[in-house]
Formats: sequence, C-alpha cells, structure tokens
Amino acid sequence: MKIYITLAVLFFICCAAHAQDLNARVKVVAPKIQVTNKRALQILQTAMKDFLNGRKWSTDEIAPKERIDCNFVLNITAWDGSSTFSGELQVQSSRPVFNSTYTATLVNINDKDFDFTYTEGQTIDYSDQNFQSNLSSVMAFYAYIIVGMDYDSFSKYGGTQYFANAQTIAINAQTTSFKGWKAFDNNLSRYWLVENLNNKIYSNLREFIYNYHRNGLDIMADNASKGRKYIGSILPVLNQIDRKRLGSYFPLAFFTAKNAEFVSILSNASPQDRMQAMNILSLADPANGGKYQSLKAR
Repeated sequence: MKIYITLAVLFFICCAAHAQDLNARVKVVAPKIQVTNKRALQILQTAMKDFLNGRKWSTDEIAPKERIDCNFVLNITAWDGSSTFSGELQVQSSRPVFNSTYTATLVNINDKDFDFTYTEGQTIDYSDQNFQSNLSSVMAFYAYIIVGMDYDSFSKYGGTQYFANAQTIAINAQTTSFKGWKAFDNNLSRYWLVENLNNKIYSNLREFIYNYHRNGLDIMADNASKGRKYIGSILPVLNQIDRKRLGSYFPLAFFTAKNAEFVSILSNASPQDRMQAMNILSLADPANGGKYQSLKAR
C-alpha cells in the first residue's frame, strides 16, 4: 500500500511540474502603509506565485528551460488589515535571444487599478468560463498576455489564442464592480490592452514583434551587423500605426518595453542608419523622443 501511495504522490508532483509554463517571481510590498502583520503579505505572495506557476497556460508542452521568465510586483497602497486590498501591479516578462545571454523585454505594464479580496489561507479559485475573483482573474489575464506575447515573438501571430483567452477573462469580469475591465474605466485599462491585441488594426505591430525578434535579435549573436541592419529596415512599419491611435494602449505598452532596447541596439549602427532610426522612432513614439535623440549624438 505504501508503494502505491508513494507512486501516486510522485505522479501528482510530476504532473504539477509538467504543467508549469511560467517561471514567475512574485513580490508583495507595502511601503506606504503600516503593516503589523507582515506574515499575511508573505502568505499572499506565496499564494500568487503558486497560482501563476502551478497552472497550465499554454497548449504546448514546455520544457523547464523554456518556461517564460516573468515578474509580478504588487505594491499594496491600501489594506483594511483583513481581506480587502488595493494596489498597483507591475508585470514584466522577457524572452531569451538565440545563442546569447541577453533577454529581451516583452511586457512591462503597470496596472494601477487592482482591487481584490483575499483571506489568509484561502484557495485562489479560477475558471476560464466564469469570474471567480478579481485576484485570480487579473493574474490569469496577465498570464495569458505574457504567454501570448512570448508566442508572438517566436511565430507570426502565434499568441492569438492566448489573447483571445485574456479577452474572455475581461468579458467575464464586465458584470463586476472592479475597475480596469470596462471601456470607460480609463484608456490604459485591461479592457483596452486586450481589445488592441485582438484588433486587426494592430496586426502590423504584432507582425513587427515577430520579425524584430526572430529575424533581427535572434541572428545578432551570429551576425550582429546583419541583425541590426534588418531591424533598421523594418522600423518604417512602426510609422504605419494609425496616427490617431498613437495613444492606444498596445503601442504605448510596446514602446515602454522596447524604447531602451532600440537605443542600445541601434547605437552601433552607421551614422546614416542611426539618424534614420531616430527620425522613425521619434515620430512613431513621441513620448520617448528625447531618448531617441541620443542616437544622433553617438
């Protein structure tokens, strides 16, 4: 009997490890409020980490070395000392660049409308079919965004089904009173992020993400000049984004994740290519225009 029990335990442990798609690091902090029960925040942190790392988010079998690196930093800004929390959630993810130690940022989002309830020790329930809690819905939403962006960077439109899953979560949360799920909440809400990602208007930006990573960054370790030249050649695609939509969430999130990387990679281009890149990027991403000016001075 003991042998069967041991085998059963090993089976479930292997299944749990096999199911992991994310390598999520989670940190819960509360620098602006007095916390007398820090243990509660530590328990919340562990519960969030176990939720993100313990579920199967993709449809593919992902080897341990292929798990997607991501960070969730929850800054608690209000807490009733019991089960009601408000805060800001910083979500970041990256993917490795072929044959190098460099990792490219894919997601860098600050969600400022994160209210939820959590009781110490409770199970964080989640369903793809209906709304269970805002804590699980927000985490699942960003898990699918992270997986979708990762897949988009490795295959053209590869993240489509995961963005659709994230949109389903947003739709299921429409009837709740929690902020961030509705069109009128603000222009930088979860609603608009996933609307943009599923909107064909932005298909050229999603295609750019694939080409930039697979045909640009991923060949730079073997031929830096060729990879850099290719990236420079596709930059004009960024100016094809509708000028009236420059303030939309997806383009803003993309440039937030990539502006520093663009400057770093293109700084070693020829003077002519640097100037061309500076002009294109400054027009496509005026919010970070000052950063791109540094390409001219190099």
